[in-house]
Amino acid sequence: MRAVLISGDNSMPAVSVTEVDPNILEGDVLVDVHFAGINFKDSLVTRPNNKVARITPLIGGVDLAGTVLSDSTGTYEPGAAVLGTGHGIGTSWHGGFAERARLPVGWVSPLPAGLDQRAAMILGTAGWTAMASLLELERSGLVPSDGPLLVTGAAGGVGSTAVALAAAAGFDVAASSGRAQEADFLHQLGAQRVIGRDEIGDASPRVLGEERWAGAIDCVGGETLTQIIRSLRYGGAVAASGMTGGDRFTSSIFPFIVRAVQLLGIDSVEVAPPKRHHVWQQLAQRFPPQLLDTILEREISLDDVPELLELIGSGQVRGRVIVEIT
Repeated sequence: MRAVLISGDNSMPAVSVTEVDPNILEGDVLVDVHFAGINFKDSLVTRPNNKVARITPLIGGVDLAGTVLSDSTGTYEPGAAVLGTGHGIGTSWHGGFAERARLPVGWVSPLPAGLDQRAAMILGTAGWTAMASLLELERSGLVPSDGPLLVTGAAGGVGSTAVALAAAAGFDVAASSGRAQEADFLHQLGAQRVIGRDEIGDASPRVLGEERWAGAIDCVGGETLTQIIRSLRYGGAVAASGMTGGDRFTSSIFPFIVRAVQLLGIDSVEVAPPKRHHVWQQLAQRFPPQLLDTILEREISLDDVPELLELIGSGQVRGRVIVEIT
């Protein structure tokens, strides 16, 4: 079978599209892969000295959609449409950039009603993460009447789907991006206004800044998360899922005990099947279908994957990219 293989020494991984023996695959469920999604994590496993790839060689691709060929557990019938996301797929387990995949049955999700396989991969882990973020904010008590909702890294995969989901839910969305040229794109998704990274907080040296945001979906981390926390309104919350801006941030206890703000961590990897399925169902129901092709930047073949991994790693891709396998 053809696959995108990451091989060689971790100090200098080699990425190639090549023929691979299907016997290297292990798992309960054999899937005929039709589509895969490209995510930032897929680029990370190709970087020198990365800490993400756990096996070598590795078939990349943390997202896949396809139909079941066989299931040794009997959970899924042959021909069933399924998704594979999260867990070790594409990092410690052979992933979706291949014509076939084998997965443990607990890592497989049924395709939710309302999505076909292509649409599911346009959304992918990025869309799942955005939906999980919004659900956690809503669970914390956030409603549109509370005030503006900030989305950072808004032109990326998680950010763009978060803008669309939050706007569809009735929130006044402020989209923050370091790419001013993407303002029209973000307005199409429903953002009420587009701001730069330096407009999230104020320049005051005080521990607490001006109360600006009722809530936030942060895909960036680092100094951006620092500014969000000090700028949340009383009782506000931020759902944090990314670290493209750094894996460290600074804060004090004051926003948490003076303004009662909440920091909500969002994980898309080690999620129990019931919650994973629920988020997928919510995403299928709540993402505006007319915006699927708006967030899709391009649809590529397996042969194009190595080039796209370089582009997404350097922040040159907006929205989503999917791979048509068969």
